[in-house]
Amino acid sequence: MKRIIYIVLMMLLPMCAIANDSIPVTSAVKSETSKKAGDDAYSKGKFSEAVGVYETVIKEKGATKQLYYNLGNAYFREHNIGKAILNYERALKLDPLDEDAKANLEYANSLIKDEVVEEPELFFVTWWHAFVGIMGIDAWAVAAVVFFVLALVGAALYFVNRNTVVRKAGITVFVLFLFFVLVANLAAISMYSRVNDEGKAIVLKEEVSLMNAPGASKVLIKVHEGRKVTITDDSVDKWIEVELEDGTVGWVKSDDIERI
Repeated sequence: MKRIIYIVLMMLLPMCAIANDSIPVTSAVKSETSKKAGDDAYSKGKFSEAVGVYETVIKEKGATKQLYYNLGNAYFREHNIGKAILNYERALKLDPLDEDAKANLEYANSLIKDEVVEEPELFFVTWWHAFVGIMGIDAWAVAAVVFFVLALVGAALYFVNRNTVVRKAGITVFVLFLFFVLVANLAAISMYSRVNDEGKAIVLKEEVSLMNAPGASKVLIKVHEGRKVTITDDSVDKWIEVELEDGTVGWVKSDDIERI
């Protein structure tokens, strides 16, 4: 039993390190002054100016959830639905629990000309996503470390104490928090994958033709500004293969969409 516990602890150490390394770093403090200039422009109704300020801050100092959200609002007030949806989606990648971004994205999506029918998720996938969304990557990473320390405490009770009851309690604590460590790491990895997923994009042009091949003349379907698509092949110059929610696959010009 002691040998098994040693092996398990050695396996868990790098997992906790990975969880900590997965935390994205943004420049919230450095961005604050310039962000205020964008906020001031927005409050005065100078939405185009606000867009320019927010875009510059993101490019030069790094993105934050609030910057993406504010940029989405500025684009929306400029009647640029595609860019608004793009930035609301980016805000939610950094914080899936942001209710304001969720509400604004839902409203913006209701303005898309296409009738989008989302494929229903399997119930356990929906439950897992909801569970993972309870906390951000930072919190899951911290939880993994805390649970690992508590598992160590349980292991210590098993090794050090000679009392049978205490040893049984120690092994119970070890196994319980070992399970929690695994769950927290899986949640952190899942959240990290969601945040860094570059497989989704938003249509930015008012109307885009989905072609059957790069540069081909046959139009499969027309899609409109704000539509979310899944990128399936970006190996062809100036063309990207995408898939719609209903499974339709076709090619669009790379300038017509932008990755979330």
